[in-house]
Amino acid sequence: MKHIFGPVNSRRFGLSLGVDLSPQEKCCNFDCLYCELGGAKPKQEISNPSPPKTIAAEIEMALKRFENIEVITLTANGEPTLYPYLKELIEKIEKIKKGSKSLILTNASTLWKESVRDSLYSIDMVKLSLDAARAKSFKKIDRPIKGFDFEKALEGVKIFAKNYQKELYIEVLVVEGVNDTPEEFEALNEIIKELSPLRVDVGTVDRPPAYKINGVDYQKLLKLSELIEAAPVSIVHRKKERARKLSLDYSEILRMLKRRPLESEDIEALFDRNSKEKLKKLINRGEIIQKRVGNLIFYGLRIDK
Repeated sequence: MKHIFGPVNSRRFGLSLGVDLSPQEKCCNFDCLYCELGGAKPKQEISNPSPPKTIAAEIEMALKRFENIEVITLTANGEPTLYPYLKELIEKIEKIKKGSKSLILTNASTLWKESVRDSLYSIDMVKLSLDAARAKSFKKIDRPIKGFDFEKALEGVKIFAKNYQKELYIEVLVVEGVNDTPEEFEALNEIIKELSPLRVDVGTVDRPPAYKINGVDYQKLLKLSELIEAAPVSIVHRKKERARKLSLDYSEILRMLKRRPLESEDIEALFDRNSKEKLKKLINRGEIIQKRVGNLIFYGLRIDK
């Protein structure tokens, strides 16, 4: 099964079956600085794509082989929306997925095309990348194919988000010296307000990148994430355990969660034992609520507070 790369237990979405729509070579219309697949000249189409019936048959076989698959994740050795038969494939997946949900991971570059948007409306979850809200920063970090129109692509994302009725997630990857400033995140927040995603995942470089760049530390991601007010933010960082533990009183906990909800892993990383005990008491009093977004638990202030 050349298109299936097996089940992966993702904390963010659950047990996922990965489906690679470009297994033979990297095929992407971006050449992102941070790409873990290595650098490559951007392309507009997938070479020798397999027919949808072949991929669907592999998925059906994998679902029989691997039990309790929660999510079927469409990705690629590059960008999955470049797959030319995407709508047909998604229609076939919807018929065979049974109790699983469908998910696509996309750089959002082709959502300006009505045909691509129409293909994705029926998928259960869409996670799109939005590394920058300004063209200059975007081109520096994502290095799109020649002639790519950032504003046109962004408008397509907005149209899609307005009409998409299911679960929308956004991913932002931060590179030191490129998109790691308050100004960048304030601009992102304005766009995220329009998109209204369920969650924003903010991460940084933690695997060998295509080019010589650096990530930022957890504390900086935490500070930048506070500028995103339009949706719950999950910080994706492998070194959360190195965060400085905070000793907070009740009012400080409430103020922190008023700025933005914190995910359970952030609570574990940031709060000392006494702060966690105070958080439990605030939950019992009904001043703090827990909300599940995807596969993650967030703690936030009651809306009527």
